[in-house]
Amino acid sequence: MGDSMTMMIMASTSLAGLGIATFAGLRGWQGWLEIKRLELAGNVRQEHRSPAGDMIEMADLKERVRKLESIAACIDL
Repeated sequence: MGDSMTMMIMASTSLAGLGIATFAGLRGWQGWLEIKRLELAGNVRQEHRSPAGDMIEMADLKERVRKLESIAACIDL
């Protein structure tokens, strides 16, 4: 009697653990899908910038590249 009761308790505990692990995995999967959905939705540009803003950004990038090139050439600014 004791041995069968122990086996029954172990089986039910294992089944409960498997259910909890499955639920946690499903929640993680749903979270990952939501993150990917948000990433895909974030690629759509919502705000329309003016051409002047694009020119300022391009000038800033050129300045950064110039500084990086001078660092690579070991020239202090």
